Amino acid sequence: MARTRKMTVSTDRHGHTAGWAEVEDAPATPVAPDPGAAAFFDVDNTMMQGASIYWFARGLAARKYFTTGDLARFAWQQLRFRVLATEHAGDMSQAKEAALAFVEGWRVDDVERLAEEIFDELMAPRIWAGTRRLAQRHLDSGERVWLVSAAPVEIGRVIAARLGLTGAIGTVAEVVDGAYTGRLVGDLMHGPAKAEAVAQLAEVEGLDLSRCSAYSDSANDLPMLSTVGRAVAINPDGTLLRQARQQGWEVRDFRTGRRAFRIALPSTAAAGLLAGVVSAGLALNRRRHPH
Repeated sequence: MARTRKMTVSTDRHGHTAGWAEVEDAPATPVAPDPGAAAFFDVDNTMMQGASIYWFARGLAARKYFTTGDLARFAWQQLRFRVLATEHAGDMSQAKEAALAFVEGWRVDDVERLAEEIFDELMAPRIWAGTRRLAQRHLDSGERVWLVSAAPVEIGRVIAARLGLTGAIGTVAEVVDGAYTGRLVGDLMHGPAKAEAVAQLAEVEGLDLSRCSAYSDSANDLPMLSTVGRAVAINPDGTLLRQARQQGWEVRDFRTGRRAFRIALPSTAAAGLLAGVVSAGLALNRRRHPH
């Protein structure tokens, strides 16, 4: 796959930072482009069954970067974070500090290569076919389609490229000399930060938000869903489902019975955040796997 990048980092007047990476070699749309409209898709449990960072961690465990026991322990820590420490400022601050520890010292090219391999092995089979069709409808209408994820924007770009989408909005990781420092630029792409990033992108790209659409499974994304003219709840959690019914938003659910239960742990464990799922395991194994 060609590693073409068109990376933008923007800070608004309130000091909020957003990053988006466009897939420069994305296939051309079959119709005339519609420059004023776009669609924004959350990734975890919206475009993909479970959480992208969980499957990324699974792929790293398979490559012996850390053990499956480490993975289970980190997943349990994330489950506790989701249930006991959801949106409190102190907990979000702690999550921010841990968010990119797992890639400290890694080269961007290596992370992208691993993301490509792991997407093909573990993520591609878990893409919701129904959500992918919805994204394709926007592309076929000449609209751009962006993923919006808490993952580093470079990993989001890899997923977008594999799906033939326009690009990805994601967390901005500091990079020096082609390697991650382990620090963030701005905030995690989570909750209100997603809405702010969508608004920034719309201003830069000349989008009319009233003509744009957003898709998510989580009530955490209510700010983003409320920013656009058309909101769609995909595989919604209980809070989002209630809100969608109150607002008259469209609801699509591609889950069935046991499948919904099976994906709950990895999705919940990731908590929509990049907050230490793999950091300790990689730190333990960094000497054995220099970058």
